Amino acid sequence: MARILLVDDEEPLRAFLKRGLALDGHSVTTAIDGGDAMDTLADAEGAFDLVLTDIRMPIMDGIALALAAKAEYPNLLIVLMTGFAEQRERARNLDAIVEDVLTKPFSLAEVRATIARVLAGAP
Repeated sequence: MARILLVDDEEPLRAFLKRGLALDGHSVTTAIDGGDAMDTLADAEGAFDLVLTDIRMPIMDGIALALAAKAEYPNLLIVLMTGFAEQRERARNLDAIVEDVLTKPFSLAEVRATIARVLAGAP
C-alpha cells in the first residue's frame, strides 16, 4: 500500500485519520504543520506517495506546503483538506499540482475513498 504523510495541526483529527488510513494498509506518518512536513519529507528524501494536508495551519499552511513539496518532489500526490470556503477558493488555483480538495466535515469513508481513487490514478 501507500506511504502517506498526514499533516494537520489538530491532534484528534490526525489520530482519527491515521487510524482510518491504516485500515487500508497504508503506512501513515504525521506532521503538525507545513514546516514539520517539509522536514519530514527531507528526512525521508521524499519517499512518500501522497501528502494529505489541511490548508489552514500555523507556520506554513497547506497551500505553501503543496507548492514547496511539489517543487521538490514532482511525483508526490497531494490532497488538501479544509473547512473554510475561502481556503477552498485559494486551492482552485492549484489544479495542476493538487489531486483533490476534501471539504470538512467529511466522513472517514469519504477520505478513504478519495485516497484510494487518487492513488489508483482515477480522475
